Amino acid sequence: MRVLVTRLSALGDVAMTVPVVCSAARQYPDTEFYVLSRPAMRPLFAHMPGNVCFVEADTSHGLRGLWQTFLRLKPLKFTRVIDLHDVLRTKVLRTLFRLTGIKIAHIDKGRFGRKALTRAKHKVLRPLPTSFQRYEDTFRRAGLPVHVSFRSIYGSGQGDAALFAHVTGQPGDSKHWIGLAPFAAHEGKKLPFGTVQALVRQLAARTDCRLFLFGGGKEEAALLAQLADGLPNVLPLAGKLTLEQELALISRLDAMVSMDSANMHLASLVATPVVSVWGATHPYAGFMGWGQSPAHAVQADLPCRPCSIFGNKPCLRGDYACLAAITPEQIIEQIDRIIRSSKKAHED
Repeated sequence: MRVLVTRLSALGDVAMTVPVVCSAARQYPDTEFYVLSRPAMRPLFAHMPGNVCFVEADTSHGLRGLWQTFLRLKPLKFTRVIDLHDVLRTKVLRTLFRLTGIKIAHIDKGRFGRKALTRAKHKVLRPLPTSFQRYEDTFRRAGLPVHVSFRSIYGSGQGDAALFAHVTGQPGDSKHWIGLAPFAAHEGKKLPFGTVQALVRQLAARTDCRLFLFGGGKEEAALLAQLADGLPNVLPLAGKLTLEQELALISRLDAMVSMDSANMHLASLVATPVVSVWGATHPYAGFMGWGQSPAHAVQADLPCRPCSIFGNKPCLRGDYACLAAITPEQIIEQIDRIIRSSKKAHED
């Protein structure tokens, strides 16, 4: 059997497919799985079982690019197409495959439940199925029921320190290595810059910690450099490491602090505990990182939360109180809980 799995979206969403695809590949070793996504996502699937192949999608040329992608994939004669995205682009692709007689299964995103969770009045505040459950359900409808069992893309190990040591130095010193990814795609998921500054300075004042700042792009790189200015144990990483190198480094961290964004999911793929910070969004929407503890989530208890699934809607109050209410001390408390828990586990 040969199966095509499609997910063309942002880094975090694609990262969330990894535990399910990896588990499916191990459970069905005689089935070939082809993952179709954007070229930048390839490192996420570099450590997959041998029956998983990554395929680059042409999403930059509209319908012509989708048609060319279809023509390139058609000779592989897939027996199933599993659409884990369900947007116009993947609908076009799966329709083309359906016309050739291939069985199709696509994700149910639960849009009604999401609306009930985020509406301003008569909000239904209850956990929705996680993205992992929705992916698993899609595989089941395709005739491939999966029991998801996944720890890390590195199995029981960690990433190779040689990939990042030229930037960070060798791990293994007495300090706790902490990651901080303070940015997100939407305002509803970003801490105020003043809060981030205070958090960085409080962590930098500790002699037992070394802090790594994660981000990308010129604007974020400039802000990270500003945050690290004059702090010798704080290292901004924007533009210094590839995704493959970042994953290896994140696997060596004691903890990662991340907004509800891609870095939470990257850390989850390498079994690094995350202090996740939530503003307009909420873990109940189903986007908590794989294997992460809700007890380490930092969020404000406001009746208007959540007001958005992705954090891209304007604040109903106009002041993003959900983010302004979060303090550096709350985040540091969770970092320390993770460190203590890890220390106890090693002692046991």
